[in-house]
Amino acid sequence: METTRHFTATVYVVHDGATALHEHRRLGIRTPPGGHVDRDELPHETAVRECREETGLTPTIVTDEDPIEADAGRSLPRPRRQMLYDIDVFDGTAAHQHVDHVYYATVPDRDVDPADGEEGADAWDWYTPADLRAGDFDSDVVELGVEAIRVAGATSE
Repeated sequence: METTRHFTATVYVVHDGATALHEHRRLGIRTPPGGHVDRDELPHETAVRECREETGLTPTIVTDEDPIEADAGRSLPRPRRQMLYDIDVFDGTAAHQHVDHVYYATVPDRDVDPADGEEGADAWDWYTPADLRAGDFDSDVVELGVEAIRVAGATSE
């Protein structure tokens, strides 16, 4: 069986020591903003677009590299993590996977105002590291969320 892979981007947005997650209706889990990389997008552009659509917030991606500008090319913001998720599994074989580019970002406030057609603001909550560790979240969401809060907090000091 051939495995179909899609590129996705996720952004853990942080403000004042907490990260925003929403109840994903279809999946029944809490997730940060994110989605599929469109054909005309780069992964970091997807992260910004999805955050704006899903939360109404404009994220500033946290980077730790010195960009290189050259005649032949330019640096792109490097994801903090890349994750491989099995989406559809049949008889122990992944038929569909997401190659997820995970970014961390800061946002100016917690005023969630999703675009029309997105889940409402009431689907979103802000979680501190203690909330994440004590809650019923997927382990990757806990680890990535706690790390995002630590990293974003270190950059804003």
